[in-house]
Amino acid sequence: MEQKIILETERLYLREMNMDDHAALFKVLGDPEIMQHYPYSFDEQRVCEWIERNMNRYRENGFGLWAVCLKDTGEMIGDCGLTLQNIEGEMLPEIGYHIRADQQRKGYAKEAAAAVRDWAFANTSYPALYSYCKYTNTGSYKTAESIGMHFAKEYPDPDNEITHVSVIFRDEM
Repeated sequence: MEQKIILETERLYLREMNMDDHAALFKVLGDPEIMQHYPYSFDEQRVCEWIERNMNRYRENGFGLWAVCLKDTGEMIGDCGLTLQNIEGEMLPEIGYHIRADQQRKGYAKEAAAAVRDWAFANTSYPALYSYCKYTNTGSYKTAESIGMHFAKEYPDPDNEITHVSVIFRDEM
């Protein structure tokens, strides 16, 4: 299947995902350790639905979560991108990311998220970008901080108990 590359960084490229990515993405989303802060675990069917949802986002919004691939091998190691998410009752642009366990702590999430941040400010009119996660997911909000985001708020949420929200405003760039 043809792969539409959206972004390139020093070590990565981000491209639209497709159903051929199922096995690679299952290694990420199906890993209970990686998804411990998520409201539910992923089985094979949920991974298919995740890919389909993002393929629909590409068509409807012009963005979604993209496959994160190593430039030197082409191997997919996770996803990162921009989605519209319900953050305390408001649909807001959110940068999300998931990186396979054996590829974590190498700066890939930061590198991909920074590229998505720059892409979003260059290609959309959103005044701010957000990242949100369960309050216990310090790795996720530390990644958000590493790309210039800062604490915005925390609020009670039935899925996350407490949701931690980070933000960066266009004029902070």
